[in-house]
Amino acid sequence: MILTLPDGSTRTFASPVTLAEFAQSIGPGLAKAALAGKIDDQLVDLSTRIEHDARVSIVTDRDAEGVDVIRHSTAHLLAYAVKSLFPDAQVTIGPVIDNGFYYDFSYKRPFTPEDLLAIEARMSELARRDEPVVREEWDRDTAVGFFKSIGEHYKAEIIASIPAGEPIGLYREGDFIDLCRGPHVPSTGKLKVFKLMRLAGAYWRGDSNNEQLQRIYGTAWARKEDQDAYLHMLEEAERRDHRRLGRELDFYHFQDEAPGLVFWHPKGWTLWQQVEQYLRGIYRDNGYLEVKAPQILDRTLWEKTGHWDNYREAMFTTESENRSYALKPMNCPGHVQIYKSSLRSYRDLPLRFGEFGQVHRNEPSGSLHGLLRVRGFTQDDGHIFCTEDQMADECTRFTEVVQQVYRDFGFTNILYKVALRPEKRIGDDAIWDRAEGALIESLQRSGVEVVLSPGEGAFYGPKIEYTLKDAIGRMWQVGTMQVDFSMPGRLGAEYVAADNTRQVPVMLHRAIVGSMERFVGLLIEQFAGALPVWLAPVQAVVASITDAQSDYVANVAQTLRSQGLRVDADLRNEKINLKIREHSLQKVPYLLVVGEKERQAGTLAVRARGGVDLGSMTIAEFTARLASEVHTRSDP
Repeated sequence: MILTLPDGSTRTFASPVTLAEFAQSIGPGLAKAALAGKIDDQLVDLSTRIEHDARVSIVTDRDAEGVDVIRHSTAHLLAYAVKSLFPDAQVTIGPVIDNGFYYDFSYKRPFTPEDLLAIEARMSELARRDEPVVREEWDRDTAVGFFKSIGEHYKAEIIASIPAGEPIGLYREGDFIDLCRGPHVPSTGKLKVFKLMRLAGAYWRGDSNNEQLQRIYGTAWARKEDQDAYLHMLEEAERRDHRRLGRELDFYHFQDEAPGLVFWHPKGWTLWQQVEQYLRGIYRDNGYLEVKAPQILDRTLWEKTGHWDNYREAMFTTESENRSYALKPMNCPGHVQIYKSSLRSYRDLPLRFGEFGQVHRNEPSGSLHGLLRVRGFTQDDGHIFCTEDQMADECTRFTEVVQQVYRDFGFTNILYKVALRPEKRIGDDAIWDRAEGALIESLQRSGVEVVLSPGEGAFYGPKIEYTLKDAIGRMWQVGTMQVDFSMPGRLGAEYVAADNTRQVPVMLHRAIVGSMERFVGLLIEQFAGALPVWLAPVQAVVASITDAQSDYVANVAQTLRSQGLRVDADLRNEKINLKIREHSLQKVPYLLVVGEKERQAGTLAVRARGGVDLGSMTIAEFTARLASEVHTRSDP
């Protein structure tokens, strides 16, 4: 039997061996580090026997799959600990998720934070025992009978749904046994770094008609320093949470009478306007014609686009005079109608439309999340009508635009992904080849690294996804460039070609920041509320020390406002230290303190954000400084 290693070398065995034995044959160091293995690219337990020629590799905690195995095994360790402390609890499912795992339980009373501490302590105790984790295979009916006999009715239900004749994989560690496909670590001693995070509710099988279970979330890692870094990132994320900062900085609020819809306050709307006006300039400089389409469109139009049949549950609908309408969940059909309003020639193409279009989507209430997931939002939506030959040039140009925009907003780390054809799609392979090739070529022209994602494109065309890494390493998919072969033809869009034939244009859906609400939320978190001067709703506050400076302070504030700067005057009869503290908490970039010395000299005592004392400046000097920082989009 010949086994081929990842580096192409081979080892020969006279008889079948387990993956653990294979690892030992390479060296004791690898055998000790091994967590699982792969046989012909299939991830399996170390106890799996290799009985034929195969490609084989050993998975350790340095591999992404190894960390997933640790997390999956830690979920089972959690269930083991819960059952040992709360024997009447029933276990249900416990999958791996990003950065950790969870397990759902049915129990007669709610778990408490004190319970979590006890469970985590028991997990550590069980891990120190270093008990073997052993895979067993049972027939279905025997497994169903066993789990019913020990009161695990959820497990019995899961197993009963598996087709008859399929072997049932079970894992035993100590006196705990659980259903799982695996693989798992060879023993509990491999699980050294984990932490239980929080409790939540979850319905059995995701159906609100079923019992609500208790979900315990946890995180697990190969190394303590990795977990420490992750926990620090969570602390930073909490400090930067736009929902908390939005309240503290008086930007916006939500309320029950309008779930998933934003009430913008003056400061928040000022921030919004800075983003929108900046993007409007980008549109103007790059040949976009700004348009505005209706909010409500007749059902028949949504039937033509396919949304009524495939997206209706997410659409808000209404009726008037025996006609059915829908609030638009997207802007593209409206832009096609504007395109169709005139006879277009190939000489008119590419034709670029842009709209700050408000859309509404009936998102489930449980998925709403501050500004990041709402029911009503505004897209910086654009559509380019072009010929096939123009696709690559338009995509290349768009990538240059988004790079400039993201850089101006403080994002310099961008991931470029091309989502390729899904299994279910329209159009022949030749069209898909050309469209995918145009997107990939456009990114290659831009000199960026391209990640290909097979099967993740829309049914009507491939797309580029632009993903940003924020200040604490989180990834946010923001912009898109999407090829659409379907909608223009469905809605009757045409152009007159050079040979006088009528042709259907290619439609490129593109967004730079996507949802404006979401992008504002990302900006708040990126800067932890301390927005750069050009975006800050209030760029400076002029504060008096006593009432004697009130007239001078008011005049200074008005002078700065007349220069187009966003400046407030604080004339309250309060101590200056209180004023300084309050405006510092509001993260205002500049505080201009005026006492009697400043009033008489016609100057300002300038403090930059963070308590930096910049000394005395004339009004003209400060105006020039602030105007320069706004122009260059820099910060104090």
